[in-house]
Amino acid sequence: MPAPDPNTARTLLVVDDEPRILAALKEVLERQKFHVVTSSDPQHAIELLHRQAFGVIISDHLMPSMSGMDFLVECQRIQPHATRVLVTAVLSLPTLVEAINRGEIYRFLAKPWLREELIVTVRNASHRYELLVQNQRLLDQSSDLNLKLTQANATLAEQVAVLERQRHSLDEANQLLARRYDLSLELCSRILATYDPYLAGRTQTVATLATQMAQSPHLTLDERQVLRTSAWLCDLGLIGVSREVFRVFQREPERLSERELEGIHNHPVYSQTLAAHIDGRPLVGETIRAHHERFDGQGYPDGLAREAIPWTARCLAVAVWYVESGLASPQALEEIDAESGKALDPEAVRLFRTTTRLQSLPKSVREVMLEDLQPGMILASGIYSPHGMLLVGEGQPLNPGTIAKIRSHNLVTPISQRLLVYS
Repeated sequence: MPAPDPNTARTLLVVDDEPRILAALKEVLERQKFHVVTSSDPQHAIELLHRQAFGVIISDHLMPSMSGMDFLVECQRIQPHATRVLVTAVLSLPTLVEAINRGEIYRFLAKPWLREELIVTVRNASHRYELLVQNQRLLDQSSDLNLKLTQANATLAEQVAVLERQRHSLDEANQLLARRYDLSLELCSRILATYDPYLAGRTQTVATLATQMAQSPHLTLDERQVLRTSAWLCDLGLIGVSREVFRVFQREPERLSERELEGIHNHPVYSQTLAAHIDGRPLVGETIRAHHERFDGQGYPDGLAREAIPWTARCLAVAVWYVESGLASPQALEEIDAESGKALDPEAVRLFRTTTRLQSLPKSVREVMLEDLQPGMILASGIYSPHGMLLVGEGQPLNPGTIAKIRSHNLVTPISQRLLVYS
């Protein structure tokens, strides 16, 4: 069966057993720019239908070898999209009923046909063919797209299933890795406990405080993880120091020789080396190495100062200083306040106080960090320079200019005191 094509809409097949009528129809329709193929024999016309596609088929009804009705039924089987027109001199009711019931006829033309009616009928029939072919093409494209979509969905579902399995495997691997990581930290804690139970307990306290500090939004996610890990591993290098030297250092450090004291001061370097076997992130090693550096540059092992010390190391230093002071909580807090701007970064001290909440404040007062200052806040205590000069008085509302002044002064001379505002 020839494939339907919109370009064949103006190709007509006219079948009539009377040559005179065939010639008349051909002449009229070709003047309207239709391509007309004629046949006086329905059987011959059927052969043409198998070889060539037609947009419109016009057939006489009463023919000797086959009725026009039967011929058009066969045409519908061979070329279902072709528009079929029946020409008859006897437009009887039975003929109409049969055509309607069989549904094979688009239009009737009564003999003698009018030229205008013939032209209009054939034009409409040609347009109908174009619409049918275009609709069929759209349906075919839609079916093809639906098939491709179904196949794509099946492929996508398979890929999603593969990704889900991979994600599940990755989750299991990450969980296993996290468990092994925790076991490694626990092993280090046990090693410290074997070396010196007091040191192990001190490390656990530092880790607890560091975990509280790590809840602050002033640290990135990576910095939070680094701070917690470094707290567990920062003193691991002390196992390279003899117990006797370490105990003397705890009680009477002035009794140590220069070489023995150097071993103590180098323990952050040893800790950095050992920690690399557990967590290879550079910032973990840098934090551990620098956790005994001082904000004023008088620390060890490298004599770093201020922002040259990693932020996570400055935070860890406050927790370590608090625990190593060996004082009761209020006195220990006073100790780190006294060292703010000297041994300790003032902002790290403020972070320690705001996150650990080791000292209660009046309900109407809260402690903030320097970068938390916002216009509209009211100071609950005045802010002074290290030399005692009043920068901002108590009870004064903050505005953008005041905040800029405070921060600019802090860049030159760090503000070491606590920042208290009314809630």
